[in-house]
Order: sequence, then C-alpha cells, then structure tokens
Amino acid sequence: MDYQLLIISIALIFSAFFSGMEIAYVSANKIHIEIEKKQAGLLSSILHKITKRPSKFIATMLVGNNISLVIYGFYMGDVLMDFITQQYSTLNAPTSLLIQTAISTLIILLTAEFLPKVFFQIYANTLVKVFALPAYLFYLIFSPISEFVLWISNIVLKNFFKTEGDQVQLAFSKVELGDYITEQMETVNEHDDVDSEIQIFQNALEFSGVKAREVMVPRTEIVALELHESPSVLTKLFIETGHSKILVYKNTIDDIIGYVHSFELFKKPKTIKSILLPIEFVPETMMINDVLDALTKKRKSVAVVLDEYGGTSGLITVEDIIEELFGEIEDEHDIIDLIEEQLSENEFKLSARLDVDYINETFKLSMPEEEHYETLGGMITSHTENIPEQSEIIQIAEYQFTILEVSNTKIDTVLLEVLEKE
Repeated sequence: MDYQLLIISIALIFSAFFSGMEIAYVSANKIHIEIEKKQAGLLSSILHKITKRPSKFIATMLVGNNISLVIYGFYMGDVLMDFITQQYSTLNAPTSLLIQTAISTLIILLTAEFLPKVFFQIYANTLVKVFALPAYLFYLIFSPISEFVLWISNIVLKNFFKTEGDQVQLAFSKVELGDYITEQMETVNEHDDVDSEIQIFQNALEFSGVKAREVMVPRTEIVALELHESPSVLTKLFIETGHSKILVYKNTIDDIIGYVHSFELFKKPKTIKSILLPIEFVPETMMINDVLDALTKKRKSVAVVLDEYGGTSGLITVEDIIEELFGEIEDEHDIIDLIEEQLSENEFKLSARLDVDYINETFKLSMPEEEHYETLGGMITSHTENIPEQSEIIQIAEYQFTILEVSNTKIDTVLLEVLEKE
C-alpha cells in the first residue's frame, strides 16, 4: 500500500508539472522569452531549443501528462478498490466503480489540473524559466512519441482539413508588445520617471484605439466667433487667447461654417466672411489615427468633432493627436489651470476636467473607467445623473468625492478621498 501511495503521489506531481508547463508556455509573453533567449548561458540555450518548435513542446507535455494519468489511474484504482471493499463490502460493483471514478477524478482535477494551471498561468514568465531544464529533459525523452503524434496530426490536417500543418509564429502581436511594456512599467518604482522612449512606445501601441472624443477640446472650452462680427472683434479675440485659429459659426456654435487663421488678418479684411477657410468635420467615435490621416491628406490642422445628433461636440487639432504620442506640447499661450494636488496619502484635490485614466496612472488608483465618460467630472455626473451641488459628498466604490467648486453646467474642482476597503 505504501509504495502504491508513493507512486500515486509522484504521478500527480508529474501530471501537475506537465499541465502547468503547457499552460505556462502558452500564457508566457513571447517577447519576454525571446529576450531571455538572447542572453548568454545554459538557460537561453534550453529556451531556444524548446521554443524552436512550439507544437512539439506542447505535444511533449501532453504525452507526459497522459503517461502520468495512466499510471495514476492504474494504481489509484487498486487503492480505492481495496479501501471500498474493506469499508463498504455491501456495495455492488457499479456503485463501487462510480465512487472510485468520482474520487479519483476529483483528486486529479484539483491537484494536477486546476490548481497547477492557475498557478503556472499567473507566474508564467518566471516558471517557464525555472522549469526549463526538466521540461527539456522530457522534451528529449518523449521526442520519438511526440514526433509520431505530430506526423499523424499533420497528415490529418493536410488531407482532411486542407491546411499547411504545423506552423511557427514568427511575428509578435501588438497585444504581446503592449503586455511586455506594461509589465516593465509596473516594475518601475512609483517615484521614478518612466523613460520617455518607453512611454512613447506604449502610447504608439494604444494610439489606434483612441477615439476623437477622448482627446478633443470640449465644446465648453471652444473659442469661436459669430460670422457677422467685425474684424476688429476677431483681432481682439486673437490677442486675448493667443490662438492661431478661431472657429466661426452662424447663429449658434452647432452651425460652425469654417475658421480664420491669424495670418489672414494681414490682408486687412472688411468682413470675416472674406477670409473664412473651410473646416473638416469628424464624428466623435472616429479613431484619431484615421482623423490624423484625413487631416494630413487634406492638408488641414483642425477639425470639428460632431456628436451623434450632428451638433458640435468639440474641437480636435493635429497637435492634440500628436500629444497622444509624445506627451503635452506646451507653448507660451498654453494656460495650465488644471489642479492635481496630493494633500496626503489618501487625499487629492483635483480638477474635474482631468481624465480618469490619467489620474489612475499618476496617483496609482483604480477608479472605474467606462466608455461613456473620459473625465473625473463625467464619472461623477454619470453616477449621480445630475450636476451635484457645492459641498455635496458622493461615494463611488471606495472613492469619496467632495464637490469644492461647481457651476450650473459642470463640476470644476473636487476633493478625492480614498476610503479603506471594508
């Protein structure tokens, strides 16, 4: 009995190892593995050999797992049969078989399938390196069997499913690149600055997934002028704002008909209409890479962002889009009035205009991010479904917001307090 229990335990350990290595190999970041392969030493050599043919490595792990399960089942059946016969001699054969199957299956699922796969998936990058040597030894031992299995599977795939059989992925996906950069950034100390090249690279990976409404200047901050105003009013507006371009509308801001460039004032125009330039319109759901492409082809630098009803939602410029890649581009006319102060470990004074994802990244928070809002003010109004009053306290998850400044149309400043989780 003792030697049988020992063999069962060893079989379970090997089955857990093969199951875990299979899921770890699939879950591990391919870029992480490739970088390890470029290092000198025994580990890099082993990783290079076991990753040369991914399908063969997976087949090897499956072969090893199946052999372990067969040995486990053989000895576990005898042990359970003896135990049931001694303790419950009155049970008939079908019932006894059912109990044996249930117990042995439960044990194998917990100890050799579910738990090791979860563990190996969480620590995939580390465990692939830690167990690379024993995995390679089994890779060599079971090589003839795995080669035969692959040969059979390739014949089936080519003849019945008309595919090319075993294929090796030579390129990395954008998701894998993004995951690797994220992993590296998470290892950076909270107070250390992230290298600018790394930040730009991460921004570039996320660039194609950003919509126009996420980077636009909102409608409430647009500087615009009515078509029938005099050029002198326009000149004064250029001087006050420092902008090089000002939108022009007819009757309401929802009917923008063009824009005026400050250079046009040198022509000493009699009316604004005489120097009016055409402007592009884009929907707020349009991706910014498509907006940039459209503006570049038409040699434009500014576009009006429209909401789903055709009204003016905001304004987007080429500069706004480029800032998504390279960070904030400031000039002498930029007015930085957004507040982001950390008052204590768990208290922050923030402008409601700040993006939720920016606050989360800057202060290491995890406030909920949803598709229907971008800013802190948008998150609060989405939760309350109205404009809260001054000094009103709102709690969202473990975050408590005290409204410090508010107008009739928007929240200006809030005090954020991170509460302890219950």
